This record gives sequence, C-alpha cells and structure tokens, in this order.
Amino acid sequence: MDTSNPAVFVNAELLPMYVGRKVRAVVQVLHSDGVAIKGKSTDDRSLIIKGSLPPFPLSNFVEVIGIADTNNSIQAEIVTDFGEKFDAFTYNRLCQLANGEYKSLFL
Repeated sequence: MDTSNPAVFVNAELLPMYVGRKVRAVVQVLHSDGVAIKGKSTDDRSLIIKGSLPPFPLSNFVEVIGIADTNNSIQAEIVTDFGEKFDAFTYNRLCQLANGEYKSLFL
C-alpha cells in the first residue's frame, strides 16, 4: 500500500483546507452529464466533481478520490459507486474526527 500521498477524508466544509492536495469524499449525485458531477457532500453542501468519470451511469452515492482544485470542486482520479444507500451522517462525523482530535490516527 502506497502511503506516500494519502487522500484526506473531507466533506465540503473541510475541502478548502486541502486545495491542491489529494482528498477523498463521498458525494450524493444530483446530476451527472459525463463531464462533471453536481452533488451534495455529506454535510449538505454542494460539490462539483470533474475529471475521470466512469462511462456508466452512477447511482445515488459515489466516493471520489482526487485533487481538491477549488473550494468546492475535486478533480477526480478515482470514482467508486457506493450504491443507493449510504450513511452520510456517520461519514461526515468520520471527516470531522479525521481532521480534528484524532487526526494522528489517519495517514
């Protein structure tokens, strides 16, 4: 496992702290046109996902790993379909813990 450039767990609120760095986020897909995904982060804020999008239709939730290129967008390297059901509240809490008091436990 390559740990030289880990992806930080983020939601839309935390994304501006990591512009230019590798991040991972879960997004609820609201609209996808094959070029970009307009979605909702686990903290109910808007995010735009650009870049390497899969050629197949996406279901409701996706995990995106890529580079945060603005305060509200990610240039995707990997997009993984997470299906129709996902616990956004728990993931959002994970993002807060991974960037707060338990940051040392995460790469």
